[in-house]
Amino acid sequence: MEEEEEEDEGRGAAESPTAAASGRFVRCLYAVGFLDLFGVSMVVPLMNLHIKSLGASHTLAGIIGSLYGIMQLFSSTFVGCWSDIVGRRYSLLACILLSALGYFLLGTSTTVFLFAISRVPVGIFKHTLSISKALLSDLVSERDRPLVMGRFNAASSVGFILGPVVGGYLTELEDGFYQTSFICASIFLLNAGLVWMLPWSEENTGNREHQQGNKGTDSFSAKANRDLHLKSATNGAMASNSLFRSLWMQVATVLKRIKGIACSDLWDIFLVRLLMSVAILLYYSNFSLALEERFGVKPLFAGYLMSYSSALGVLAGCLLGPITRLYQHNTYTLLLHSSTLTCTLILLYASALSIWMVILSSTFLAFSTTIGRTCIIDLELTIGGNEASGTLLGVGQSVTSVGRIVAPLLSGIAQEFSPCGPPSLGVGLALVAILIMNANKQKYCSHGNVKLKNQ
Repeated sequence: MEEEEEEDEGRGAAESPTAAASGRFVRCLYAVGFLDLFGVSMVVPLMNLHIKSLGASHTLAGIIGSLYGIMQLFSSTFVGCWSDIVGRRYSLLACILLSALGYFLLGTSTTVFLFAISRVPVGIFKHTLSISKALLSDLVSERDRPLVMGRFNAASSVGFILGPVVGGYLTELEDGFYQTSFICASIFLLNAGLVWMLPWSEENTGNREHQQGNKGTDSFSAKANRDLHLKSATNGAMASNSLFRSLWMQVATVLKRIKGIACSDLWDIFLVRLLMSVAILLYYSNFSLALEERFGVKPLFAGYLMSYSSALGVLAGCLLGPITRLYQHNTYTLLLHSSTLTCTLILLYASALSIWMVILSSTFLAFSTTIGRTCIIDLELTIGGNEASGTLLGVGQSVTSVGRIVAPLLSGIAQEFSPCGPPSLGVGLALVAILIMNANKQKYCSHGNVKLKNQ
């Protein structure tokens, strides 16, 4: 026993420099996530006011907003898969720089047409957070992944809380929207510089050790490892053949990986993600209007309550480490319990008789939704395989985008019956998600069993 303890201490001492290097890299990525949402949240709340000031109708503004969502829906899977092929560094830099271009164009948009054009590069390439999460998944162990993801989400949420305050102040100045857009573009350029200066050699070392530790754990990882040979061929083609041929090989590899996802047994996980996303979106869809109709409170109070929930979400992200240790790193059980709590709290909100019950449900819902979002991502990566993390996160983001498109329609129909209609429908969808998780409990608990069909 003493010899084994000495060996463990020796291994820990040998691994500590790599762990410290990975820790520095991870902390830099927290800063990337913070700056990304800080810059975006400065501009997004002001966009509807700006496009209406340009003379656009409500319908046209809605169409442009929907087009952005549709571009995100189709591009997230391809960009995530592309990051698996060309590498996180260059895909992350490309996404940040092209997003900066979009916000720079937004700062010059003096017509509705220019405004619409400025949304194109952002709609296609604004996947900084997804690629950063894939990079974190490459870097840390499966055991530490929920903790790191939770802290990353917390850092990003802080930026999302502070951004609207700064943007609201700047818009009071002359040509405030244009100045805010240029500042947002500058923040993205700063973020690109930070990504370029990251210690990528440390990331490569940690990534190799992480891959060796997870070697042979699941078939999706094995499939991705085979795809790495095609990635090497792609790199060789980029050096020796024409640009067209290298791009064609990248496209072929992207399509091959997406086909692998489509033919896998991951449908139930993505369905659970879709159902829970729509349930939460239905809860927030008519939040201010419902509070005013049911309890007579002003929209300002609803805004304060949502800010309060966002702040609690940051706290929940920081507490994910102790919570996962309490559950002995059982992601499935934690996801099931958080989803059940979310369903119960939405039901409490829908049946609330006083505003204090709404405040109580909002308080605990901030914790359950934050934990649930982190757990569903961790479960996707655990079952699907870490080697294809960019593809899996991209597909997951596309699923969430579908929820953002479907939820407003369902909310509008449900509101025809009652102000409590949308959250009541959300309770039903969350119950279906919980039933699906219970029906597939065996697969979640033995997470190495997802098999890809032969291609």
